Amino acid sequence: MPENQVIESLGLDEYKFNFVTESEPVFRSRPGLDEDIVRQISQHKSEPSWMLEQRLRALKIYQAKPMPQWGGDLSELEATLDQTYFYSKPQEQMERSWDDVPDNIKETFERLGIPEAEQKLLAGVGAQYDSEMVYHSLKQEWESKGVIFDSIEDGLRNHPELFREYFGKVIPAADNKFAALNSAVWSGGSFVYIPPGVELDTPLQAYFRVNQERLGQFERTLIIAGEGSHAHYIEGCTAPVYSTDSFHSGVIEIIVNKNARFRYTTIQNWSTNMYNLVTQRALVHEGAHMEWLDGNLGSKLTMKYPSCYLVGERAHGEILSIAYAGDGQHQDTGGKVIHAAPNTTSSIVSKSISKGTGRSSYRGLCKVYDGAVNAKSNVECDALLINETSRTDTFPYIEIEEKRATVGHEATVSKVGDEQLFYLMSRGMDEGEAMALIVRGFIEPIAKELPLEYAVELNRLIELEMEGSVG
Repeated sequence: MPENQVIESLGLDEYKFNFVTESEPVFRSRPGLDEDIVRQISQHKSEPSWMLEQRLRALKIYQAKPMPQWGGDLSELEATLDQTYFYSKPQEQMERSWDDVPDNIKETFERLGIPEAEQKLLAGVGAQYDSEMVYHSLKQEWESKGVIFDSIEDGLRNHPELFREYFGKVIPAADNKFAALNSAVWSGGSFVYIPPGVELDTPLQAYFRVNQERLGQFERTLIIAGEGSHAHYIEGCTAPVYSTDSFHSGVIEIIVNKNARFRYTTIQNWSTNMYNLVTQRALVHEGAHMEWLDGNLGSKLTMKYPSCYLVGERAHGEILSIAYAGDGQHQDTGGKVIHAAPNTTSSIVSKSISKGTGRSSYRGLCKVYDGAVNAKSNVECDALLINETSRTDTFPYIEIEEKRATVGHEATVSKVGDEQLFYLMSRGMDEGEAMALIVRGFIEPIAKELPLEYAVELNRLIELEMEGSVG
């Protein structure tokens, strides 16, 4: 069938990361979650008492909040949480030299291309395996300028005052049920500080790999971009396919200070048995620019809505997202922009492709508070259906409290049409090639923004073999 040919030509249904590395963790909590397990996690990390207290408060919030009834179907996840491992420690300590990483773990990341990308193209790399960062490095030229790129645990340990000032302030534990869960059991993730005026001309990157069956991964990332700084952070994720479901629930907090520019690129290509429930939010101050570039492929269910809270005058937020939903997958994605200051601007561009029994949903919020005069926002969400059985939904929420604001919203749903195919085939293409070209053209506005020239492994992650049209 032509639709199968186009998907095959794009490589979207071929999952190349379904391999398992044989490894035994040095410690793994028993299945399920209670106060004792939270205390074990904190003890293994040798945390101060105030952090343990925060974790225990967050656990109570998580236990009190009901499972969300909107978005995707979480009933199967809820039924298996008592069988999930919430913490698995793969090695005794994080390494600074790639040579010191255990061979079995190193093999996993070498197969994913991490060392190659680090050597050639990246300012720094963090690699997380199950619940812990196993490796972190930062090039000397950036370290000498005061850049901090470390595991979240070392951020707490080595920079306690800076850490405590910002941790949990952008996304508090009470924000939602899964933010509360992450706040209780977080492990791994990155701590990033870019000093004022420093501009990184190559990206930082973190890579997250879930290797074990029935494991929950709950990384926490905290990024502070100093005044006038400029940096880019890339995150990639994969997991092997198991017969049982796994669970990923990360939290990313970003503070973009006055006149700073920050871009956060996420390419998540989880296996089709992964529940991917993530909270991502940036606080954007005066004259600052925040960009989210969000790619969602794979997973059983993804619920993820990168957010920009524009709290300073002339702040700008931009969200570009692409989602692909194949058979049995539900991508419930989108973005949120909150205008809370005058002369702020934002845009959301969201594109999705649904094939087979796949379902993609755009869910977004644009809110303009009273007093945010001259705020301007534009939202575009476009969906492409490959066949008759696929599905797409749009749930846009627009809340305007300020009369002197300009907000636009546009949504389109399209199918590959007979007229398009006929035209291209009349120019010498066969039907499969014609369909592939149409799909490439549909996602090109976002695909061209993917930093493939920086991170070699992103090609393997997103599998968009666009024959030169990407990047």
